[in-house]
Amino acid sequence: MQSILLATCESIPNLTEDDRELISPLAERGIEAEAATWSDPQVNWSSAAGVVIRSCWDYHLRLDEFLAWIGRLEESGLSVWNTPSTLRWNCNKSYLRDLEQKGIAIVPTFWPGKDFSLAEKMRELGWKIAVVKPRISATAYRTQLVDAGDPPEGQRLLDELLRGPGVMVQRFMESVINHGEWSLVFFNGQFSHAVIKQPKAGDFRVQHDFGGSETAATPPTFVIDAASRAIACVDPTPLYARVDGVEHGVRFLLMELELLEPALFLSSASGSAERFADAIKAKLTA
Repeated sequence: MQSILLATCESIPNLTEDDRELISPLAERGIEAEAATWSDPQVNWSSAAGVVIRSCWDYHLRLDEFLAWIGRLEESGLSVWNTPSTLRWNCNKSYLRDLEQKGIAIVPTFWPGKDFSLAEKMRELGWKIAVVKPRISATAYRTQLVDAGDPPEGQRLLDELLRGPGVMVQRFMESVINHGEWSLVFFNGQFSHAVIKQPKAGDFRVQHDFGGSETAATPPTFVIDAASRAIACVDPTPLYARVDGVEHGVRFLLMELELLEPALFLSSASGSAERFADAIKAKLTA
């Protein structure tokens, strides 16, 4: 039986409940999977046939340490999924600019530099509400909604982030409130399943940490096609990917392409854990 390690973080040493859905299907395919905390110096990573990055949800708070660990795995010749090059590219949300240059429609986004006035830019673009967020973040960390009528607090956050990991500003898409945000999950480039995520009343964040919820749903064909085009821009094809975005008329606008540590909602779709296990087996036998 082959063995793999599912990398997690110190606060979730036994994996998320959702990720544990994967253990049994892997065993049925002759693959023993165990949780391992990425920052634990006692873990013998080379003992496994491969490492699948899962709920490393503190990476953005320890980025240099996390990337150094990824580098050591890479130097050892160990198979890592998604690949180290993909992880390095995806850990900074400036990857959205790369995708936009390749023709992928993204939520309107700008990338502030020094002496940037948020109020002036919002007036120029006619945006009533914007979202300020770090370029390196997870789970809506330091993400703030800014109203055009009262931007000083957003400007303070923007200036702080400019001095740190960098900052991005996206147009707030009201469809997140009205219709929800799509998350489409792909394994080895093939669409598996999707959920529609919605924030709790009075909030804009769809993550569970802030009271958000998700429901299994079937996206329109144009949404699946647009998400597939985004995946096709990534080389090599990722083992797993989550495409987050919103419908805007008859277009799908990408908000984030999650290739590092996304929740994959395996509990929400029958057969999805088995499809993920098949994808992992295909990588191990390639």
